[in-house]
Amino acid sequence: MGRLRRIAREIGARAATPAGALIFVALLTAIRLAFAASAAPTEDEAYYRLWALHPAWGFLDHPPMVAWWMAGGMAVFGDTMLGLRAAGVLATAIGSIALLRTAWIILGDRAAASLAVLFFNATILVGVAGIITTPDQPSALFWGLSLWALAELIRSDKGVWWLAIGLFAGLGLVSKYSSLFLGAGIVLWLALYPETRRWFLRWELWAGGVLAVLLFTPVVIWNADHGWASFAKQFGRAEVDGLTARYLPEFIGVEILLVNPLLAPFVVTGALGFLEAARRRDVKRGLIVATSAPFVLYLLLHSLHDRVQGNWPTPLFAASALVAADAATRLATIARPWRTVLEWLRPWIVPVGLVFSVVALAHAVHPIGGFVSRADPTKQLRGWESLADALEAKRIEIGADWIATQDYSLTAQLAFRLRTVPIIQLNERIRYEAAPQPDMALLAKPALYVVPDQAFYRGFIATRFHGIEPLGTMERSAGGVGLQRYLIFKLTEPIGNPLDAPAAWWLYWKGE
Repeated sequence: MGRLRRIAREIGARAATPAGALIFVALLTAIRLAFAASAAPTEDEAYYRLWALHPAWGFLDHPPMVAWWMAGGMAVFGDTMLGLRAAGVLATAIGSIALLRTAWIILGDRAAASLAVLFFNATILVGVAGIITTPDQPSALFWGLSLWALAELIRSDKGVWWLAIGLFAGLGLVSKYSSLFLGAGIVLWLALYPETRRWFLRWELWAGGVLAVLLFTPVVIWNADHGWASFAKQFGRAEVDGLTARYLPEFIGVEILLVNPLLAPFVVTGALGFLEAARRRDVKRGLIVATSAPFVLYLLLHSLHDRVQGNWPTPLFAASALVAADAATRLATIARPWRTVLEWLRPWIVPVGLVFSVVALAHAVHPIGGFVSRADPTKQLRGWESLADALEAKRIEIGADWIATQDYSLTAQLAFRLRTVPIIQLNERIRYEAAPQPDMALLAKPALYVVPDQAFYRGFIATRFHGIEPLGTMERSAGGVGLQRYLIFKLTEPIGNPLDAPAAWWLYWKGE
């Protein structure tokens, strides 16, 4: 064990330089691209692919940046897994470089800045989810680029940086609505210190704000044209209906795991140090505290009434790595016995994070030892190919011209694999508003209807079709383990336009 610690410490020392950190990021990027090209799409990635095929200024679930990113990747690498994921993987690399510069300015120490990059890439969330394209990737990138531009503003005292800040903040809003908390944090930082308040009197600050608003305006217009659907879906999460502490321990525990349990003590120690420095009017460290505080506060409050999804805090991970690196480079100032604990943990943070990430990614590509479980988070990647093949064979057998579904994940996964077959979700049509709408002539032809067994309500389909012929069941499975059972039907004789939801289909209950 002692020899392993010495080896880990020596490797860490060599990597904890700007050049070492950049080489480290380059190697990780190559590894991530290889895994990205090999692993099957998650349900959400397959769904965002449908957006990317028809880019627009807005979608039901999120602003449009993730679709634009996928569309860009597909333009270069084709409609492949690498095409869907290349932009997201490169975003992590660019974000790492921006973090290196930001930490260098904030901490004033090249070794600490390099360590921040190593820690960032050793977090479990970045290491594992870094290959999965979600709205969190552009959101985190533009949040990080905004912090870099703010750090450059402090260093140079040149107001022109406000234009870059406005650009990145606006692009962040086009990525995910949670970037609004970054804007609140910037205002908080400006208000906290006399030397930052003067910017309120400079035109560059207001020009940057106008630029951010202009970039976000098309998303607002899209929402206005669609009944404020996306705003209602996302901001509706903030509605409070009673308080409970049941979700708080889960939130804290999940984030400790996703940050990296060995890194978490350094994040806490570093954050406490930054809070004290901010109180002493350290403008640089106060920037990290102020821009993080509104989002952290919201997540804590949300956990008091509902579950916080593990990926939501993604934009905060770069700042977490920065404060952790600060703590790791000032261990001599920390009292024992806590310092002893941190000294023991430090050499293992990066190796453990990387090993766990590589093993998890390898398992996502191919189950280690063939092991598959219903509790395995990677189960949503499994069994889709064989299910799609079986459904296609059944469709041909019964003479159906299209496949009908009623949930977006099944729709997206089948559409990814059955490229020449129309896969049409009967409900929630706003999800596909940007795509060409199905031809009524096609909808009048026989369809193969696929639905998860626990989600089948006969009244849902009886209000859309007269002809409903049960065809049995199919199962999505992997490694001999059943993951999801589906009911299948042949549908004929549509009642009007089957995509128009009847007034009260939800009054029907299962089996009626």
